Amino acid sequence: MSLKAFLHQLQCEPDKTKPQDAEVDWENAPLPYKLYRHLPVFSLASDVPLRLAGNQGDGKPTIRNIGCLLWYTFGLAQLSQSVVEQYTGEQWESSLQLCRRFVPSGGGLYPSEIYLYLKLEEIPDGIYHYDAAHHRLILLREGRFDSYVGKALGDRCDVTGCFAAVFVSTLFWKNFYKYDNFSYRLQGLDAGLVIGQLLEVAKRFDFETGVYFQFLDRAVNHLLGLSEAEESVYAVIPLAADSTMEWFRHDISTNNRMSSAELCSELPILKHDHYVRSKKVSDYPMLTKLNEASIMDSALLFKQLGREQQAVHQDEGHFLPQADRLTYDLAEACRQRYSPENEFVLKPVSQSDLAALLQETMSSYRYRNDLDGSIQSPMSRVQLYGCFYGVEGIRDGSYHYDGMAHALQLVKAGDQRPRLQDAMSLDNVNLFQVPLSFHVAGDRGHLHAELGYRGYRILQMEAGMLVQRLLLAACASGMEGRPLLGFDVNSMNELYGLAPLGQTSLIQIPIGPCRSRSRLEGSLAP
Repeated sequence: MSLKAFLHQLQCEPDKTKPQDAEVDWENAPLPYKLYRHLPVFSLASDVPLRLAGNQGDGKPTIRNIGCLLWYTFGLAQLSQSVVEQYTGEQWESSLQLCRRFVPSGGGLYPSEIYLYLKLEEIPDGIYHYDAAHHRLILLREGRFDSYVGKALGDRCDVTGCFAAVFVSTLFWKNFYKYDNFSYRLQGLDAGLVIGQLLEVAKRFDFETGVYFQFLDRAVNHLLGLSEAEESVYAVIPLAADSTMEWFRHDISTNNRMSSAELCSELPILKHDHYVRSKKVSDYPMLTKLNEASIMDSALLFKQLGREQQAVHQDEGHFLPQADRLTYDLAEACRQRYSPENEFVLKPVSQSDLAALLQETMSSYRYRNDLDGSIQSPMSRVQLYGCFYGVEGIRDGSYHYDGMAHALQLVKAGDQRPRLQDAMSLDNVNLFQVPLSFHVAGDRGHLHAELGYRGYRILQMEAGMLVQRLLLAACASGMEGRPLLGFDVNSMNELYGLAPLGQTSLIQIPIGPCRSRSRLEGSLAP
């Protein structure tokens, strides 16, 4: 099968990405976190702040702040135990026990990992892995690597002016064992959810951030000591304390056109022992082929795609009331957030609540990245659509949200819940109880014309970043949301009229009021 056909199958025919008779070997499941062995360990502070309502400091980087940033981004946050089946009258059926993090993940498998290049006074300069299981840093490679990281980013970032760089990777086997080839779609979304959470938490510590989707893959993986057959970095996010720092320089000179191979030769190969628990790791040839096809070996391949957003006057748009940015405690929203199934309760949602939810989501989504460069108001590559029912002052129907005009464009009038429910491949959510059903849409060609096969995973990451902002804004508004991929994409594309626009639906997020879930829950704060 060609890679293009495979990506089409991932989006439009996901049932075909996994053998119908396949059974998950739960006994062979990997750990949801990577464990390095026999390496220097640096424990992180256990006194993480219980509130993130405002600025947590003056932007000064310390090991304590880095520890808090990592825990709120990707640490093991809560132990949750719930009953799988309903009470039968005689005994409770089996229970489900999970270690939750503050970001959702398909099946709770968390295929992403976090690495850091740190330059702090309290610990040696070098490359670290965040050991989420023990809330600590593992030193992988000691030394200063400003020049190396800068060259790997195409000399577009002043790495010397940064105190850290975060590397978000994907460990392929961590969710392939359950989802087979469909895991490739989940991996990009999961990475985006982690990045979205990282950027939100970084704001609370007054850290400046920029996301680099384009870099010399083999050089970065070599720096971290990753085997590309099992794991690869998807994004690099430098952190700086200087708000005036210049980001995304695009004047790549002929003197800095170093290839991955040349850069890799500057450092010795790292070979560290790590534990995954699985006794057997199956092959995943489609994932490795796609990863190989997505690799960038030269900075000359880096591109800027951003276009300035232009205001378009829509006569028939439903302009929403302007709302103040939501003021909320991010830590509390993270603790309260969960993904409902049958807990949705249909209640009226006011127009002002919907307006605040949409405005907060899109305002918080704006971020620096190397595809947009220095453009002040770039046009977003992902769009927000929604089907609304029972919202006071808004006609039932499907809409496109115009973030610049803060207006809803009616696509199809009427109650769309029957169509939404019929398009579900699983009946795990009763959409008749949901007032707001959102869909994130993006380029139907997955940015292939501009970025080749790398475009697919970038689009999935940007979708994940938007979803995380939407989930946080929903929780801050007293509602909850559940990301879903089990729906008929073609039906949703037809509902919103996406095909003529060259777009496709990427993910669905029902949002609404919920009743409390029956579960035992305890904090795992370090």
